Amino acid sequence: MPEQHESEGVVSSAGMGGAMDLAVSEAETLERTPGGPEGTGPAGKPRSLWSDAWRDLRRNPVFIISGLVILFLVVISLWPSLIASGNPLKCDLAKAQEGSQPGHPFGYDGQGCDVYTRTVYGTRISISVGVLATAGIALLGSVLGGLAGYFSGGYDSLMSRITDIFFAIPVVLGGLVLLSVVTSNTIWPVIGFMVLLGWTQVYRIARGAVIIAKQNDYVQAARALGASDSRILLRHIAPNAVAPVIVVATIALGTYIALEATLSYLGVGLKPPTVSWGIDISAASPYIRNAPHMLLWPAGALAVTVLAFIMLGDAVRDALDPKLR
Repeated sequence: MPEQHESEGVVSSAGMGGAMDLAVSEAETLERTPGGPEGTGPAGKPRSLWSDAWRDLRRNPVFIISGLVILFLVVISLWPSLIASGNPLKCDLAKAQEGSQPGHPFGYDGQGCDVYTRTVYGTRISISVGVLATAGIALLGSVLGGLAGYFSGGYDSLMSRITDIFFAIPVVLGGLVLLSVVTSNTIWPVIGFMVLLGWTQVYRIARGAVIIAKQNDYVQAARALGASDSRILLRHIAPNAVAPVIVVATIALGTYIALEATLSYLGVGLKPPTVSWGIDISAASPYIRNAPHMLLWPAGALAVTVLAFIMLGDAVRDALDPKLR
């Protein structure tokens, strides 16, 4: 009998030792695995929303294609002379409305200017207006919306009524009224008008995101530990509420590029001698039957640019929306 108990103890010890060895072996294997267990990143660290979003974006062909188009547009807006060596303001009336020729693939406009060169140089204005207007709108709307969502009360009620007033103003009609009295030929009045009427959409998105974020346990814990309001907003709420703002701003960027072209087409946005797609489309519209190339090339460039930014925004939205995972 003692021998039997002793043998059972040996077997039991051997079994426990084997199980422990197996557990240690599995743990070492997980540590050596670059990705770690499911839902973690390198060294066993949990993946964040941003790392997951970047991983999804790299696999999304829509993001890749739109990103490459936007990268090309940004490059030629910074250095248009890379692909267009001519002067967009140099014109020859003797060649007015002529079609494609060697060295001038897009032909000439009504003033005898090279359509190709003006289309390339028009990228700079459109990208500049779109990016600067979107940055101003995102910053103003995020600050005002974040404060309204965090503090609530009377400030939130007042800002909600103000946004309702701005939402009631038609954008194009407001541009016709406000910009018609501006005589400046720079881009700043157009950017200022877009910021003035465009911040309300970002305001509502930021306000809703902050209201949801401030109800989380980590925010309550930070408040219980005595963290100041500014620290809670900047360190705990803002990083978790910025994703929807980025999505809306990315999609809206293409819209503001189209809005600049619309206002310039109507004659209240940018004005000559500024090179703009909207100005060229406006100048070419009376000649669409006799010289359609004057209209098609700047209009096509505008359409491709707006579409690229909208596609990029859709891809970013899909990557940052946890409900789509």
